[in-house]
Amino acid sequence: MNRFVVISGCSSGGKSSLLAELARRGHAVVEEPGRRIVREETASGGTALPWVDAHAFIRRALAMAAADRASAAANPGWTFFDRSAIDAASARAHMTGTPLTDPPGRYHSRVFMAPPWPELYVTDGERRHGLDQAIVEYDRLVRDYPALGYEIILLPRLSIAERADFVLASLGTAPEGDPGALDD
Repeated sequence: MNRFVVISGCSSGGKSSLLAELARRGHAVVEEPGRRIVREETASGGTALPWVDAHAFIRRALAMAAADRASAAANPGWTFFDRSAIDAASARAHMTGTPLTDPPGRYHSRVFMAPPWPELYVTDGERRHGLDQAIVEYDRLVRDYPALGYEIILLPRLSIAERADFVLASLGTAPEGDPGALDD
């Protein structure tokens, strides 16, 4: 759906802060599946964690992203996703050496990518990998999204409010079917 917009890119590149600003402005946002899975698995003593059982983690991420997308169908206007099923499909292809396949359900053709921002990079209990690994993932995503027909829009290094303005201006004023929308 053209009103489902993905914000992806480098870990610790400002995606969550941008999504919080978009939510503050009244837009629907969907939290990153990976962080939710890590919290749930850690709380329950589960093993579907990227550093314990990466295959199980990716299966859960794909399922959660599909469920998020289905739930978002009820949202009016733009819905912004912190990562998507494509991020998980990219990880699966990389890990297994199998071809990248497009998960069911399309997102808006423009995907906003947060490039590496070393000055912002931090690890935490849900993000244990270092900046080098984050950059490898970023490079893979920048390659894989276009391979599936998506246009990458790099997020500039601006304040959070200016980044939100940039995203909204890049999309037009309303989702497809509404006045002022950019056609896909």
